[in-house]
Amino acid sequence: MEQSDRPGPPPGNRPGPPPGDRPGPPRGGGGGPEQTKTLEEIGGYQIGATATDFNLKDVSGKMVSLAGMTDAKGYVVTFTCNECPFAKMYEDRLIELHNKWAPKGYPVVAINSNGGAGQESMEAMQARAKEKDFPFVYLMDEGQEIFPQYGAVRTPHVFVLDQDLAVRYIGAIDDNARDASSVKTSYVEDVLKALSKGEAPGVTYTKAIGCPIKHS
Repeated sequence: MEQSDRPGPPPGNRPGPPPGDRPGPPRGGGGGPEQTKTLEEIGGYQIGATATDFNLKDVSGKMVSLAGMTDAKGYVVTFTCNECPFAKMYEDRLIELHNKWAPKGYPVVAINSNGGAGQESMEAMQARAKEKDFPFVYLMDEGQEIFPQYGAVRTPHVFVLDQDLAVRYIGAIDDNARDASSVKTSYVEDVLKALSKGEAPGVTYTKAIGCPIKHS
């Protein structure tokens, strides 16, 4: 049956709140890969806000918090997952980023907020981490409580924090999800270079590119 022949009120007259007023977790807006809403519309952290620490289970079975990373000078908190093609495109780049910057005090902290079922279960996360030999922690946002606080709406979606947990950057990892060899601007790495020199990052916000986070 064509949509126009379906019984019931037309789309414009359907009951309920408009999309921008839906209660619950943040939404990036639209079904495409690019985040469409502003930080203000999403309702998570703004640049300069102080992030709340968390205590989440890693694929190793250990509980991990930012405070427990005592040698860290900052954190590359990255909301990602197992299934999203965009998340997969960035796995090798996240590994490279961690291997380069974790020794300098800026580790990648990967978080899966996709509900913990099926291909996003802890078992699937453990298998993915083993297959790719992730050098960074890969945490489950059990209960999906952390990603709404941050305002993550895509996978991957990066939040760079400084040592005091102040949010210094929100957005994409770089400017070319599909082709790492064609990247012209590595947003996260540029931020880390600035922070490591005690400087303010030049770019603090870009639109995340990826799959919408699944809220169960």
